[in-house]
Amino acid sequence: MAEELRKVVILGGGLTGISAAIHLRRPWVLFEREANLGGLAVTEERDGFHFDLTGHWLHLRDPAIKQLVAEVLPVEMDSVQRRARIFSHGATTLYPFQANLYGLPPEVIKECLLGVIEAKMQPEGASPRNFEEYCLRHFGVGISRHFMIPYNEKLWGVHPRTITADWCSRFVPLPNLEQVVAGAVGADAGRMGYNINFSYPKQGGIETLTRALAARIQGGEVHLRSSVESLDLRRREVVVAGERVFYHAVVTTLPLPELLARVSDLPDTIAAHASRLRCTTLRYLNVATRSRPAADWHWIYVPEKRLPFYRVGIYSNAAASMAPAGAASLYVELADRGPVGDATLSDVAQGLVAIGAIGSPGDIRFADAREIKYAYVVFDEHYQAATTAIFSFLESHAIYSRGRYGAWTYNAMEDCLLAGREVAATIDAAPGSKTP
Repeated sequence: MAEELRKVVILGGGLTGISAAIHLRRPWVLFEREANLGGLAVTEERDGFHFDLTGHWLHLRDPAIKQLVAEVLPVEMDSVQRRARIFSHGATTLYPFQANLYGLPPEVIKECLLGVIEAKMQPEGASPRNFEEYCLRHFGVGISRHFMIPYNEKLWGVHPRTITADWCSRFVPLPNLEQVVAGAVGADAGRMGYNINFSYPKQGGIETLTRALAARIQGGEVHLRSSVESLDLRRREVVVAGERVFYHAVVTTLPLPELLARVSDLPDTIAAHASRLRCTTLRYLNVATRSRPAADWHWIYVPEKRLPFYRVGIYSNAAASMAPAGAASLYVELADRGPVGDATLSDVAQGLVAIGAIGSPGDIRFADAREIKYAYVVFDEHYQAATTAIFSFLESHAIYSRGRYGAWTYNAMEDCLLAGREVAATIDAAPGSKTP
């Protein structure tokens, strides 16, 4: 087939796929499995309560992405100052834990402070081999034992000693000793973290942003309810719903194992790397309440092993429109990856009372169980070698795997928008690319 007749094929219509379509100058065609674009950045509605697929708070730092969001939603977005908390040892403290020890039991504060001081006095030494060593190196024994290790074990579903620290450079604040001490005695340690502020739609949840971005798409074709069946690298074709589409390049946002399972004649070495990719499933609850909670936070981290969840968020504290007047909509991220039964729901209700999210179990109007199969990529000892080999192989065939699960990484929504822009520029600038 003549190269000029081949298009860029975009597989997946989440934020990365949408961004790629917006930024590409070369002709493209997008295939999305669901009935609507959005991927995981969509919003569910029930009885006037709105729920994203857990917390989707938009943290913007890139000037061009800020401008794009401002153009598609000029007055519909609110800028919100983060209110994040930690619940541990029966106390609610400020985020991040490592810089806000004030309010914890005195013996815990003492252990954490002594641990930080000891860690700061140690020589630099070799790079940490895993995330547990990273925590001990930077925070000491106390903070690691009381928050970092138990919280991250609940979140990732594996012990921190089995994962590397490759994911955390931007997401885990590293206060200096002065800030740790200030936060321990109740002085202002200063706000820190990549998510000090966030943007969020005034109405309709995060899908309001997704729809506005999708409306910006032009210059290509969008096919919904269209699942990719196979990719033939030799023929440079994609089969979708029985239809063969020849490609110039492929932008894929499918979870990496799902993509590789569809590639024909995958070399044994790449298949072996693919078999080592690990990811944990997230089970969570959409919770509607009959009254507004006394808690004013947007989300709270819960390292306590006795509680069945590791993070709870209150959408309606960020945007009142997410719930009917006088009520609230919450998300509850569960530490247990097993099925959600009556016992779990009872434990969750009691736990929500304990952390101050609701006044009593009877305040829950409904709690709907949900699942995200691909939630947290496990950065184990095989991660670097596997992903390096896989992406090198794919890109040698003009297949660009991007987005949170396409790139098999841990990132935020803006990163997905940036990835779409980056891959569009890469394809448009490649030798042999011709733009209309």
